[in-house]
Amino acid sequence: MKKTIYVLNGPNLNLLGQRQPEIYGAETLADVESACAQVVADLGLQMRFEQTNSEAILVDLIQEARTQADAIVINPAAYSHTSVAILDALKAFDGPVLEVHISNIHQRESFRHHSYVSLRADGVIAGCGTQGYSLALHRVANLLA
Repeated sequence: MKKTIYVLNGPNLNLLGQRQPEIYGAETLADVESACAQVVADLGLQMRFEQTNSEAILVDLIQEARTQADAIVINPAAYSHTSVAILDALKAFDGPVLEVHISNIHQRESFRHHSYVSLRADGVIAGCGTQGYSLALHRVANLLA
């Protein structure tokens, strides 16, 4: 049976390609999902790809992943810097967790330099644009092998 990866995206990522393209690029979230689908197919994995602007829904998806997924790739967006609830949900997940940021959060405003999610993540990819998702999926595949 193929291993399942949850690819979870936080607030405002539904506006990729429209919101601050000088920071986040011109690709849309649909482009990212399509690229991720190709990567997981090439790796012999399967994926559930979700985006929500709601912290509660993101927590629910992480909790669901406990019984439905083997790994999580998460771009928590602004919740990285604010959400202990997401950190706590991720701590209850037993598989690998990779954190992705399209921009380099360490080159941005000081409040973005800290990520609660990083306290649980098995790896953090930041500043590689949307290619960070592909890098994270390859790393997850390696960790699951």
